[in-house]
Amino acid sequence: MRGKPIKIRKSQIPYFISGIIIFTNRFSGTNINYSIKYIVAGIWALYYLAVVISVQNNVTRKNEKYEQIKSHYNLMIAPFVAFCFYSIAIWAFREDVTIGNYTRLFSTILYLALAWGYASCGYYLFGEKSIDVLFYAGVTSYTLGSIIPLIFNYGVREIGLYLISAITGANTAASYMMEVHDLTFAIAALKECKKIKNKGYKVFVQAMVSLSYTDEEFLDLIRRVNELEPYAFYIVDSFGMMKRKDLTRLFYLVEHNLNEKIKIGFHSHNNMQLAYSNAQSLVDLHSDRDLIIDSSVYGMGRGAGNLNTELFVQYLNDNADGNYDIKPLLSIIDEILNAFYQRNYWGYSLPNYLSAAHNAHPNYAGYLDDKKTLTVENMNEIFDMMDEDKKVSYDKDYIEQLYLRYMATGKSQEGHKAELQEKIKGKTILLIAPGKSSIEERKKIASFINEDVVTISVNYNYPLVNTDYIFLSNLRRFRELDASNREKCIVTSNIPADNVYIQTKYRELLCDIEAVKDNAGLMAIKYFTQMGAKKIYLAGFDGYSHDEKENYGESTMAFVTRTAVLDAMNVGMTEMLKKYSNIVELKFLTKQHYVKN
Repeated sequence: MRGKPIKIRKSQIPYFISGIIIFTNRFSGTNINYSIKYIVAGIWALYYLAVVISVQNNVTRKNEKYEQIKSHYNLMIAPFVAFCFYSIAIWAFREDVTIGNYTRLFSTILYLALAWGYASCGYYLFGEKSIDVLFYAGVTSYTLGSIIPLIFNYGVREIGLYLISAITGANTAASYMMEVHDLTFAIAALKECKKIKNKGYKVFVQAMVSLSYTDEEFLDLIRRVNELEPYAFYIVDSFGMMKRKDLTRLFYLVEHNLNEKIKIGFHSHNNMQLAYSNAQSLVDLHSDRDLIIDSSVYGMGRGAGNLNTELFVQYLNDNADGNYDIKPLLSIIDEILNAFYQRNYWGYSLPNYLSAAHNAHPNYAGYLDDKKTLTVENMNEIFDMMDEDKKVSYDKDYIEQLYLRYMATGKSQEGHKAELQEKIKGKTILLIAPGKSSIEERKKIASFINEDVVTISVNYNYPLVNTDYIFLSNLRRFRELDASNREKCIVTSNIPADNVYIQTKYRELLCDIEAVKDNAGLMAIKYFTQMGAKKIYLAGFDGYSHDEKENYGESTMAFVTRTAVLDAMNVGMTEMLKKYSNIVELKFLTKQHYVKN
C-alpha cells in the first residue's frame, strides 16, 4: 500500500469481483462450490497464458510487466515444486497412501497454479494496483461472508465478545464459531425456527451433542433460545454416552436460565444402555415445569436405538402416578415391530458402545462394523487413532483412510513367493469361497480337482477337500483357524502372524469399489493373477442374500448387516468380476446366486 486510499476503476471491477469469489469459502452460512472458484481463477489464468504465448511469439515486443513476472517465476514456483516432491518422497516409504492422497495433492497444486495465474494476470494488466485490488477483495470477502452475517444475526455485542476473547484467549461461542465462519450456520438454524414459529407451528429446539458444549456456550445458546421462545428446548444425548452427573449438570443449567414458559425436553440414545436410567433420573429431579422425554416403542432407532417407550411408561405407572395402557404397545411390538427387528436389527452392540466410549459419531462404528473384517479390539484401536476434532461430525473419507491405514500396517513375508509361482505355473487355480453352493455342489468340486488344479480356500479352511493353500485377509477368520493349518496360509499384511507360508501386502490387493474394496475373494483373484495365473475357477462365490442363513455353507460364519450393504456388495462383486475377466480367464464352477460374471 502506498499511504493513500485507492480507487477501483471500472476496468478493475471484474478482477475485483473475481477476487471476492476466489477468497470466499462460505457466504452467510452457505458453502461456496470449489468448482466455481477453479473456473473463475482458470479464466484469468488462461488469459495470462495467452499473453505468455503472444509475448514469446513476438520477440521484438517489449513488455516490462511480463518481464518482471518472468524474472520471479522460479522464485514463485519453487515452493510448489518442493512441496510436491517432498510429499511424493514421503509417500514412497508408506504403505497407507492411497490414490486419494495423490488426487488431493493434484487438486491443491492445480488450485495454487490457477491462483498464481490469476495473480500474475492481475499484475500484468494493472501493475502494482492489482495488489491493492486483491487486498480489498479479501477484506470484502471476509466482511460479506462472516462479519456482516455475524452482526446481522448476533448483533454488535457479539463482535465485542469476539474481540475480547481474541485478546484474553477466552473460548466463547463467538470466538469458536467465528474462527471457521460456522456461527452463521447456528444462527441460520434459529432464524429458520423463528420463521416456522411465526407460521403457527410448535417449535422444538434440540442442541445436538449437548455434551460437546462448554458451560459458557450452552448458556449463550439458552439466552438465544429465550429470545426465540420455542415450545421446548432439549438436552440431547446424541452419542448415547451421557452419565447421570452430566445430565444433572446440564438440566440445572437449563432449569435456572431457561425462560419458565419453555418446556425442557430430553432426547437420548442407548449406545451405553443409559437411556432408561437417565430418563428415570430426570423424572426424579425437582422441577415445576413440564418435561418432555422422547422414546420409541421397542427402542426402535438408528444404531443402538432410543429409550424404550414400554419400559419407561411402566416406570411412570409404578413410580410417578402414571396411568398409561401398555397393552397396545406390546401388541405393536408383537405384531409389527418384531418382523422389522429381524430384518433390520437395532439395539445395543459393541461397535455402538465403542463409538460412545470414544465420544464419536455412531456412523463411524457403523462403517467399521459393516466391514466384517475387524475384531472389537481392532475397532477400538482405530477409534484411538482418531483426531478429537474429527469425532463429532461423521466424515466417511476420513474413517476410510483411517481404516486403510490401520489395515495396511504390518509386515510382509514373501520368501516362498517364487516357489508358489513355480507351483501354479501352467495350472488352473480353483478358489473356494464359503458360499452355500460350496457345500451343495461338493461332488462337482471334488470331481473337478486333479493334479493340474491348485486349490485355495478363501478366508476359511474348506472342510470337504484338503486344499493346497488357504488365502486369508480377515483377522477374525484367521484366529478361528486351527493352528496346524497356518503353514499353508497366504495372509495379507494386516494379519499379525508368524509361521505362515506367505504374508503379502494388503494395500496392493485392494480394488477400487468401496463396497468390496477388501473383499477376500476379489483380493485372492487379484493376488493369483499377479502371480501369473491364466485360468481361475470360482466355487462358493454366491454373493449375498438378505437372509443371512442362505449365505454360508457353515452357519457359524453367518453375519447380520443392513440389506443396503449386501446389495452394494453384490453389485460391486459383479462389476469387479467383469473387470478381472478382461485380465484373466474366470469361470464359475458352482452356481452363483447374487453375483454375475
